[in-house]
Amino acid sequence: MTSVIEKKKYTYEDYVKISEDKRYELIDGELLMTPSPITRHQRISRKIEFMLEKFIVENNLGEVFDAPYDVYLDETNVVQPDILFVSKDRLNIIGEKNIQGAPDLVIEIVSENSAYRDIVLKKGLYARFGVKEYWIVIPETEEIEIYILEENHYQIFKAFMKNESLKSPILKGLKMELKNIF
Repeated sequence: MTSVIEKKKYTYEDYVKISEDKRYELIDGELLMTPSPITRHQRISRKIEFMLEKFIVENNLGEVFDAPYDVYLDETNVVQPDILFVSKDRLNIIGEKNIQGAPDLVIEIVSENSAYRDIVLKKGLYARFGVKEYWIVIPETEEIEIYILEENHYQIFKAFMKNESLKSPILKGLKMELKNIF
């Protein structure tokens, strides 16, 4: 005889009651803990955010945020992307406590324990909620894959390697030398 363990489905109300000393995400009602990132992850994140922030500010394009910062997609989906961008014409989704809706750009840096979540779960979630551009940063292979949203699904725009200059489809004019990131 097999026993079935019932999984509790969480809502945003449950999520905000959780202790703030750990990072959590809520994906399709499932509460997932996110361990602190390792040093290499933090270095890569800082460099990308610095370059992105500089470009966004110089061109008055919107705002850049980094984790931990909640992106409330709906009652059962609240995530904390590593880096996100909200365009100037959509600043109204920036709330007092969180982002309320899909950012224009989301960047996730893959770590050992986040690969499936970033590459499969979150990629599908971000497409479903309308994130226009999604970057998956892979430190192990020193590459950044950029996906663009087409008809509610992501299509690969390009995978940029360490010796290349990254160019964003939605942030025209943005150029990042990946050798300066990895």
